[in-house]
Amino acid sequence: MTYRVCLVCMGNICRSPMAEVVLRRVLEGHGLARRVTVESAGTGGWHAGDPMDDRALRTLSDHGYDGSAHRARQFTRDWFDRYDLVLAMDRDNLAVLRGMAPAGVEVSLFRSFDPAAPEGAEVPDPYYGGPEGFEEVLELVEAAAEGLAKHISDEIG
Repeated sequence: MTYRVCLVCMGNICRSPMAEVVLRRVLEGHGLARRVTVESAGTGGWHAGDPMDDRALRTLSDHGYDGSAHRARQFTRDWFDRYDLVLAMDRDNLAVLRGMAPAGVEVSLFRSFDPAAPEGAEVPDPYYGGPEGFEEVLELVEAAAEGLAKHISDEIG
């Protein structure tokens, strides 16, 4: 049985696809790549079908990751039954997801899996800033991805 994770931000062109690419690599390093599927989506659909933001792609590439295959998608209510874990990049998207989630479905913040992050920590949106924002996002998602991989490993045995 495959464990399925969906990472969600606003437009699915910066934070969540960066986290998706990083988490896949981390899971591979933990020997979990064949047992876990990682996808990403946005709460908004205006970028659906678009590739990752050039700055996000460049940041990933500069650090040895490949995000070139990504195409943005919009998360919809009927997707909750597809995933074992749905994680939001920030509180705004968390609220949107919780508002559409069926009763009993838990949605959490991605950074809640980073043991060094304070309660309620978010991955900030780098879209309107410079390259340093994308570097910060990469650092934050790498830290959270390690904690998430441990959580998943404990969850699936």
